[in-house]
Amino acid sequence: MSSTVLLVAGEAYPLVKTGGLADAVTGLVQALEQAGVQVRLLVPAYRGVLEKVRVDTTWPLPDLPQGPARLVAGRCRTTGMSCLLLDHPALFDRPGCYVDENGQDYADNASRFAALAHAAAEVARGLPGLERPTIVHAHDWHAGLVPLLIKAAELPSVKTVLTIHNLAFQGVFDLACIDQLGLPESARHAEGLYAWDRLNFLQAGILHADRVTTVSHTYAREILTPEFGCGLEGALRYRGEALVALPNGIDDELWNPATNVHLQPNGFSASNLGNKARWKEHIQRAFGLTVDPGALLVVSCCRLTEQKMTDLTVEALPRALAEHPRLQFALLGKGDRRFEEAFTRIAAEHPGRCGVRIGYDEPTAHRLQAGADMLWHPSRFEPFGLTPLYSMRYGTLPIVTAVGGLADSIKDPGSHAGEAAMMRANGLFLEHHDVDGVVAVLARALQLRSREAVWRAMRRNAMNGAYGWNQRVTSYLDLFETLSGDGVLRDPSGTRSRTQVPPSAASA
Repeated sequence: MSSTVLLVAGEAYPLVKTGGLADAVTGLVQALEQAGVQVRLLVPAYRGVLEKVRVDTTWPLPDLPQGPARLVAGRCRTTGMSCLLLDHPALFDRPGCYVDENGQDYADNASRFAALAHAAAEVARGLPGLERPTIVHAHDWHAGLVPLLIKAAELPSVKTVLTIHNLAFQGVFDLACIDQLGLPESARHAEGLYAWDRLNFLQAGILHADRVTTVSHTYAREILTPEFGCGLEGALRYRGEALVALPNGIDDELWNPATNVHLQPNGFSASNLGNKARWKEHIQRAFGLTVDPGALLVVSCCRLTEQKMTDLTVEALPRALAEHPRLQFALLGKGDRRFEEAFTRIAAEHPGRCGVRIGYDEPTAHRLQAGADMLWHPSRFEPFGLTPLYSMRYGTLPIVTAVGGLADSIKDPGSHAGEAAMMRANGLFLEHHDVDGVVAVLARALQLRSREAVWRAMRRNAMNGAYGWNQRVTSYLDLFETLSGDGVLRDPSGTRSRTQVPPSAASA
C-alpha cells in the first residue's frame, strides 16, 4: 500500500494498558503491518512509556496550543511495533493515564487529549522526514477531536476513520473547557462538538469522520437504539451510511496456551490438555482455594463496574457458593471501591471457596484463565468482549450475556437444549439477569461438566475457534483502500487481499 495509516489512541499494549482498548489497538496495528501496510501508532508518552521504546527520531512541536511538546518516533522494545509518542510531561507524566491515585478523572483531561488530536493534525499536515498519512484512524473519545481538526485544516487528501470501542465513554466536559482546546474559530462552532450544553469529543468525531466503525455487528445495531445509544443514537443514525461494523480480533500468538511466555514450561493445547490441570491447581493454591481437581473453578478478570454486572455478582455469589458445594470462585480485578470491598468480604466469609486479588497484572491474568474451568463475564452492554475470546483460547468456557460482540462470538443453544446441540456450543448465556438466573446458570455449568463428552466438545469448540486478526483485518484494508482510492493493497507475499466491506449498521 503506497499510502500510510496513522492510528491515534489513548493506549496500546505493551506501551500502556488500562483495558481491552490497548489490546485491540495493538492487534490491529500488528495485523496491518503484517498485511504490508505502512502504519504508525500515535499515543501519549505517559510516565514510563518512553523507556519501552527505542527512539529513532524526534520533532519539536513548539506551536501546540497546550504548550510546547515533541513527537518521538521509535519502535517498541519488546514487539518492534512502530510508534509515535506525544512527549508533553506537563500533561502526561503522571501516575495514571486518565485518573489520579484516587480514581478521579484528571481535571484537565479535555486539554490533554485535545493536545493528542493537535499532534495528529500536525502529522497529517506533514513533518520533515515523516511520510504524511493518507488515512488517520482515531480510536474512542481520546482521539475524538482528530477528525474535526483535520477537517478544519483543509486536508482533502487525508481521510479519517473513527472507531467506537465503547460508546458509554464519550469525553464529556464543561463548556468552560473550550478555551483549553486550542480550536480554530471554525471548529469552535462545529456541528457535534456540543451535546446537552457540554463538550462531547466522541460526538464530534462521529459527525466529522469520513467513516465511523464499531467493533461488532450486534453492537452496531444496538447503538442505534435508545437502550444502548447512550444519548448518541441520533448522531449515529444521522451518519448511518458511514457507519460500518468491523469486528475486533485477538493476537492468536499472544493467547496461544502452548507458547505463551507466562505459561511456560507448562503450556498446553486442544490436543494435549494435561498441563491445564496443573494451572488449575496453581490458581487454587495462589488464591487460597481448596485444591480440588473436581471443583468447578469459575474466575473473573475484568473491571469491577456496573457495566460488568458486578452488582449482581456480589449479590448472587454468596447464595451460589452455598447452594453449589463444588463451586469455587477466583477474581482478579479492580474498579468501584464498594465492589472491591464487597468481594474482599465475601472471600473472608468463604475461605477455600472464594479468592480475591484487587488489582491487575498480565501474568496472573493469563494463568487465571489457563487454570479455570469457566470465565464469569456477564455485561449489561459489551461492544466486543475480548476477555471471553482469550479464555476460550485457553479452554476456559465463558458465561456471558447475549449482548454486543458476546452475542456474535458465543454459541449457546439454550438451557433446554439437548446433548447433541450442546456439543456445538462454546459457552453459556446468563438467560435471566437476577440472582436466580446466576444460581441457575452455575447449576447448568456443573451439570454440563459432569457430561464428559459434552464438556470435551465444548472446550474443543472454544479452543479451535477463529478469533485472530488474520481473519478480521481484510475488512479494514478494504475500507482504507476505498477511502484512499489506492488500488495496490497487498499482503507481505504480494498477493491481492480482497473482501467485501461490511454493510452499514443502518441497513444491517
